[in-house]
Amino acid sequence: MAGGVGARLYPLSTVERPKQFLDILGTGRTMIQTTYDRLCKLSPDAVFWVVTSAVYAHFIKEQLPSIPDERILLEPEPRNTAPCISYASRKIFLRDSDASVIVSPSDAYIPDEESFTATMHTALSFISSHRSIVCVGINPDSPSTRYGYIRAGSPVQGVCEVLEFKEKPDLQTALRYLRDGGYLWNAGIFVWKVSHIESELRRHLPQIETVMDEIEPHLYAGSEGECLSRLFPACQKISIDYGLMEKADDIYVVPADWEWSDLGSFEAIEKVMARNSRGDR
Repeated sequence: MAGGVGARLYPLSTVERPKQFLDILGTGRTMIQTTYDRLCKLSPDAVFWVVTSAVYAHFIKEQLPSIPDERILLEPEPRNTAPCISYASRKIFLRDSDASVIVSPSDAYIPDEESFTATMHTALSFISSHRSIVCVGINPDSPSTRYGYIRAGSPVQGVCEVLEFKEKPDLQTALRYLRDGGYLWNAGIFVWKVSHIESELRRHLPQIETVMDEIEPHLYAGSEGECLSRLFPACQKISIDYGLMEKADDIYVVPADWEWSDLGSFEAIEKVMARNSRGDR
C-alpha cells in the first residue's frame, strides 16, 4: 500500500512526493524500494501488486520498474485502506483464487530482514491450514501513543488469538498496557488467503463490495481506468482496521521481537538515525 501522503513529515514529505518515495535514512534506496527488497527475500516466486494514488504512478514505474503496469493499481482518489485492499483483493482473486497474500505498508522501517522473514513464514504457514486472518504485532519498547494496540491471547503454533484491537491510547493508558503486558503495537501488516478476505469483506463491508461488483467486469480490460474513476469514489471511506479487523472472527497475531517503526514523525526518524550511527541493532 503506497497511497499515503506522510503529512506528519511535512515539509520533508509532501503531497507531491510523499515519504514512501524518499530515501529518508540515506541508504540509497527509498522506503518503497526497501520494502520491496525485504519482501523479495520471502519467495522468489512472489507476485507484487502496488496500490497507490493515480498521481504517483510515475514514482512506482521509476522506482520499481520490474512491476508490470497491470499490477500497479491506481486509486482515482484516496478512500482509506479498506477500499484499497478490496480493489487489490478482487484483482488477485480473479487471477488466483487460492493465493496467499501479505498486505504491507510501503514505508515501514524493519532492519532485521531475517527475523521479519521468519515471522512472515509463521503467518503464511498458519493460514495454509486455518481459514483466518493473521496480523503482525510488535512487542512495544515504550508507552507510545502513536500506534494502535492489539491485546493478544495465549500462543498456538507461534500465533496468538486477537482478543481486542485498541485505538491509539493516551499516555496513561499506554503506560498501563506496557505494565500489564500482553499488548502489541499494530504494525498494519496482514496475511490471509484471498478467498477468505473476499468473503470477510463481503460480510463486513458490503457497500464497498457492491461497488467492486460493478467494477469487476471491467478489470483487466481497457475500460478499467475509466470505470474505476467513475465508481471507486463511491466507496465508503474507512480503514481496514475499523471496517473489518474489529468485527471479524478468527483473527490472530504473530508477536514480533524485531525493530519496527512507521517513521511517521521526525522524532522517530531521529531515533532510528541515532541508533544506526551508534551501530545499535
